[in-house]
Amino acid sequence: EKGIAELADKARTGKLALTAALSLLLMAVTANPVAARSPYQDARQQGMATVDVAKLPAEARRTLRLIEQGGRFPYPRGGIAFGNRERLLPWRERGYYHEYTVATPGTTNRGTRRIIAGATNEYYYTDDHYRSFRRITGSIGVPLRE
Repeated sequence: EKGIAELADKARTGKLALTAALSLLLMAVTANPVAARSPYQDARQQGMATVDVAKLPAEARRTLRLIEQGGRFPYPRGGIAFGNRERLLPWRERGYYHEYTVATPGTTNRGTRRIIAGATNEYYYTDDHYRSFRRITGSIGVPLRE
């Protein structure tokens, strides 16, 4: 009986130690929610490449113009929520980003080019299907004319 009681005490102590360690870890992570998701929130944006709107392909400028006008996009998925699963853009709540296909001459499908629009009017361009992004700079409204 004494051996069983000692084993039970050791099991309880081990469970308590594990519970305490997990509680401390949880407190550390939730005490600073920005730090908990910071692997991609702001650090990547600071080093993100940029592209001036005037240097974008004509099809990308056309897509930006359609975004600014509110639509009639040539592809059925124009304007759907972009989930940022690649974690290359700054972290935002689901639904903050929306994606738009940029036509690619010579392709019969949607191709690899997209513009991602943020809810506060920031725009990102990818020509390699989300493997990399460049933040679009310059005046979106005026230089879009071809």
